[in-house]
Order: sequence, then structure tokens, then C-alpha cells
Amino acid sequence: MKATAKDLRVHSKELLDAVSRGEDVVITFRGKPCARLVPYEKTAKPTAPDNNELFGIWADRMDIESVEEYVQNLRKGRGFDAG
Repeated sequence: MKATAKDLRVHSKELLDAVSRGEDVVITFRGKPCARLVPYEKTAKPTAPDNNELFGIWADRMDIESVEEYVQNLRKGRGFDAG
């Protein structure tokens, strides 16, 4: 299905209804395709890492055994209350 940018402004509910039925809607602006409305697909949430597990750029740090202790030591040097 195709719709213009004006159709999107004026008939958004009808276009969303079409998408909810499984249709893809191509939005055109000045006669050229510029966007596409597609049905939303839920993805599984990534599992949260263990609170004491290093991740990202910290994952390879062998000198840090406990994230909590490391952060507390950092805060001590900045004057934050660690407790």
C-alpha cells in the first residue's frame, strides 16, 4: 500500500489499522518513497548481566574481581559516601 506524507498526517489511524492487519505502507514525499510502516515485532529482552559481572569494555579486565568494590574505591577518592 502507498500513502503520501499528507495521507499520513490526515489518515494516520487508517494507515495504522492497515499495518495492524499485516500490510506494509510505503510513505511517499513529493512522489518518492521515503519511509515504510511495518507491523511491530516484539523482540526478547536481553537478560541483564549479574550485578557483579563485568561487561562491555570492562569484560576483559583481569585486575578487577568485584565490580562493587571497584566502584566503592573509585567513589572514596571523589568524596562520595560509599555506604
